[in-house]
Amino acid sequence: MNESLRAQLRQQIQKLDSISTAPAILKPLLDLMRQPSEAIKLDKVVEMVSYDGAIASQCVRMANSPIYGRRETETVRAAVMSLGLERVRSMLLALCMNQVMPADKWVMDPNAFWKHSLGCALAAQKMAKSIGCPEVEKAYLAGLIHDIGILVNSVLYTDKLRECFARAASNHAPLHVIEEQILGFTHCDTGQMLCEHWGLSKDLAECAAYHHHVKPLPTVSPLVCVIHLSDLLCRTRHLGYGYEEIMGVDLSSNVAWENLCGNYPQLEAMDLVRFTLDIDGSMEEIVATVDSVFGPKKMAAGAPPQNKTP
Repeated sequence: MNESLRAQLRQQIQKLDSISTAPAILKPLLDLMRQPSEAIKLDKVVEMVSYDGAIASQCVRMANSPIYGRRETETVRAAVMSLGLERVRSMLLALCMNQVMPADKWVMDPNAFWKHSLGCALAAQKMAKSIGCPEVEKAYLAGLIHDIGILVNSVLYTDKLRECFARAASNHAPLHVIEEQILGFTHCDTGQMLCEHWGLSKDLAECAAYHHHVKPLPTVSPLVCVIHLSDLLCRTRHLGYGYEEIMGVDLSSNVAWENLCGNYPQLEAMDLVRFTLDIDGSMEEIVATVDSVFGPKKMAAGAPPQNKTP
């Protein structure tokens, strides 16, 4: 991407700050995201969640979702205590992202987008735990927001992105490949720019930027590799963008997996078949969790139909 186009994209991304649908919670939340967990006070988080009635109710619904054992949680304070501060921060950012999107700007099924995002977050969390990565909650957050660039492109380049989705669906091709052909950039590029604009950490921005390609980085961080692999696993297990992609995935020869093995030598002995089967077994729970958090959404006009699991 040339510097002129990059500068133009950055100017367009700054316009997102003025979208009227952005919840009031977004700015203080971004300030909260920059603080270490030990500096965050529970009362401040409860107050923040309570700013927005819709967000508060979704927070309570999340605490009562299947993945958290369906606790009888009825108050915001109880929900925050049940979920934990790190998870609440991650969830609030996702909910704010959801509200920033005007209904007429969705070019894909919103439920498919969030199922993929949360599916990737849960897969990344599981993988991080399995390999002994110390940043399990950051892996969850990175998985949740790795495709934030799709929201950027949906808002700023609605018609062109709709064309990208239509072509990608008809050709069973990866979205980012078609974006490059039609737009000249991808959701990876705009996702990185939005993360930087919002002041999110460098590693989160790198996950948004390189979740489809880990090679461009001179030194690939384990977190980027975890998100790349989690994204692939979800897209090959009917938890992608609402259409079927034709692609073969062999984790054992994947550059990201090889990089992780270099950082965590114990992975050489891991049973990859069993690991991927464990992910498969989690898909039903993941879908139920997404439905309980975001609720059923109607398919956006022009969006490709959801791929059905055989």
